[in-house]
Amino acid sequence: MSSAFPSRSRTSRYTLGAEAVLAVLLVGLPLSLGSAPLWVHGPLVVLAGLACVLACVGAWRQRRSLHLPVLALPLGAGALLCALQLVPLPPGLLAVLSPEAAGLRDFVLVPLGLDGPRPLSMDPPATWRELARHLAYLLTFVAAVQVCRSGRARRRLLSTLAFTGAAIAVLGLVHALLGLDTLFGVIAFVHARPPLVTPFGNPNHLAAFLGLSATVSLGLALSSEGRTRAVPYVLASLLGGTGVLLSLSRGGIAFFVFGVLAFALLLARTWRRWGMVLLCLLAVLAVGGLLASEHLAAELETADSVEELRQSKLQQWPELASVARAHPLGLGRGAFESVFPRYQTRPVINTSTHPENGVLQLATEFGVPGLLLLAGMLWGFGQLLRREGLGAAEWAVLAGVGALGLHELFDFSLELPASAVAAWVALASVARPEDRQRAEAPRGHAPSRVLAVGVALTGVALVALVPGWSTLDRAEAELGALVTTRAPLAEVRARGLALIDRHPADHALQDLMGLAHVNAGRAEAAEALAFANRALFLNPVDAWAHRVAARALLSLGQRTQAFLEYRLAFEAGDPALMWSEALGRARTLEELRALTPDTARHVVTFASQLQRAGNREMLLSWLAWARERFDAAPEAVRLWELEARVRLERRELAEAEAASAEVSRRAPDALSSYLLRADVLHAQGLGDEALAVLEALGPRFPGNVERAFALARLQVALGLTRRARESLQQVNPFVSNDSLRAQLYMLEGASYEREGLRARALESWKSAVRMQPGGSLWFKVARLHESLHQFDAAARAVREGLLLLPEEQRGEGEAWVARLEAAERQRVEARSRSRGGSGAEEDLLLRALGAEEDMGTLEGEAP
Repeated sequence: MSSAFPSRSRTSRYTLGAEAVLAVLLVGLPLSLGSAPLWVHGPLVVLAGLACVLACVGAWRQRRSLHLPVLALPLGAGALLCALQLVPLPPGLLAVLSPEAAGLRDFVLVPLGLDGPRPLSMDPPATWRELARHLAYLLTFVAAVQVCRSGRARRRLLSTLAFTGAAIAVLGLVHALLGLDTLFGVIAFVHARPPLVTPFGNPNHLAAFLGLSATVSLGLALSSEGRTRAVPYVLASLLGGTGVLLSLSRGGIAFFVFGVLAFALLLARTWRRWGMVLLCLLAVLAVGGLLASEHLAAELETADSVEELRQSKLQQWPELASVARAHPLGLGRGAFESVFPRYQTRPVINTSTHPENGVLQLATEFGVPGLLLLAGMLWGFGQLLRREGLGAAEWAVLAGVGALGLHELFDFSLELPASAVAAWVALASVARPEDRQRAEAPRGHAPSRVLAVGVALTGVALVALVPGWSTLDRAEAELGALVTTRAPLAEVRARGLALIDRHPADHALQDLMGLAHVNAGRAEAAEALAFANRALFLNPVDAWAHRVAARALLSLGQRTQAFLEYRLAFEAGDPALMWSEALGRARTLEELRALTPDTARHVVTFASQLQRAGNREMLLSWLAWARERFDAAPEAVRLWELEARVRLERRELAEAEAASAEVSRRAPDALSSYLLRADVLHAQGLGDEALAVLEALGPRFPGNVERAFALARLQVALGLTRRARESLQQVNPFVSNDSLRAQLYMLEGASYEREGLRARALESWKSAVRMQPGGSLWFKVARLHESLHQFDAAARAVREGLLLLPEEQRGEGEAWVARLEAAERQRVEARSRSRGGSGAEEDLLLRALGAEEDMGTLEGEAP
């Protein structure tokens, strides 16, 4: 043999280089924040291409053909499908292949002048990214299959996966022991609060990766020669399994246990090994359960019924199935996040980036070809299960990958490179050529040809990352910045159309364009309505689109229709808009009717917010209409009660009594009915009768804080101050939060004030403001300080209150501070001018004034 071609028994240094690159991927991807950031795709493609090139060169130097397992075909087919979904199609062909994509083009893009050919993908940049990822996985798998032809290399790669999982678990344990809730004490997860702090922000993804690594560790332990060599793998398995439990991922824990049990069943012929697997599983459950027993119990209590599981994971499956039916050729790989809002039937708080079901993911994004692709992968996996001569490590790989695949029915871990690369490298260790075929030089592919193809695919993947760099978040942030800074409308429109051309299914871009046109005034209101209409086409429950439409209609003078849009925005999940903007703009009863939510469960909150708006005449008219409309609903009682309260404020006592009687008729046993009745009697001058009503409730509502507060308030008003404090003392143990305790101190302070004990009242009000800081409470403390001639302390209290007020409301308070400071200066100057002991005597006299006044009423209650 020529010296240029080393013996096949020796491993080429190029193959060792490919192994090193694969190890870097196995370690680096999980540490790169779980491979969630977009920038990970660049290194992934480069390293995957480098590993493939090195593996091909190593095979050529060893005069070996390259083996491509059956599982490589689904990976290649997936990349091909991504490429086909990116081919621009003429409108006629697009309408035949994807009526939904053609409808989106005609309704959303053509009116904006974007009438060129369109691909099947409804979010081309996302599909470009997926093309790059699929090619990277294919290159990684091909390289790993070649590297794993060496038994030592195969074991080293699997060991890298096993110890990487253990290291991540240790990292999480260290963070837990140190009490750190940020990664390395520096990096904070913005949209996640993982129970175990690791580079994985999502606990489900952490559990999936650790479950695979822990199962592989167990297989390596059983395949080790000698107990000493098995110990590190046993420890890695224990650490990884403990990390799964501490992640509190219900699906991750369940499928990890399933994977270990499946591994045990695959080894059932060897009872000693089977027992060791079960022993290791019991050890993991014992250690993890001991460390996280309380958290696990709380987490499992949230999934104690099929109904709760349906609400948490399964409720979207019918909607996802409808998406798959509407797109037989798929909506575009990676385009789910932008397209799915069009098919949602109810408002949601969080955006669904993935279906959290691997089968439905492929069915929606690839359509029928995706299901065929899945069938091909399952068939290839089944072929691996049928192979003969597999060892414990290989069976562990198959069990771990199988459990990970089942976990994908409720998660999307394989959509991130960390778990996907780990799974494909692990499968490559099983899909390698049979060891006995080495000497026979099994038929395969020429390394030079595979090398050329690998280089070409790496180039394609790198090129795909360029258009794939644009994401929904970046596009929305860029356009949002232009709208927020009120950039010229022409500039906003030009940039917005370019971004809409890239992401045609993103409703948020339409919202931002509509908002920009609304901000331009009445002349652009009609165009803003058009953008809002397109946004609602893309997302029928888009609250922002209704917000834009409401503002545009107001500009056009269509007020009733505008308030109808405000109501739809509220029902789509934007209550803040209703309270901060819509209610303040309503001028007539008709507009309030249009604004009122259709469901009775929101009407009481609406009425309370309307009361805070301050227009009592309109409120009473609206209440009369709302009571009639919602008369059969339980919420009608609260509407009657609100009317009674409003009538009391207006001193319309006859109407208040009538409303109170209606409340008592509808809810005779409710505490609120009795409290309202007592307030009406007190307003009518029947304080003793009101007091009797509240005192009679004691046996029926023992320890009720609301009743006790109402009773104490009435007792203070009637001058029964000591009895008021006794009433408060009785419910003191039942006051459960700072807000209620602040109310208790305020009532206590009011009772002392009624007696003239201002120093004691001051202490109570100080306690109240510590419990619930607020401008009005600080000002109350300031008035008491001022009444006790403590001007400096009063000024400090006013300043504290001013800090809690908006800038525009601080003028009067600042004048108060100036007056208090002037009074303090005058007092100090008067002291300095005094002679002998007269200054000290004057100071003592001023300080004693409050105490002397307090002593005046210590002998008895105020009348």
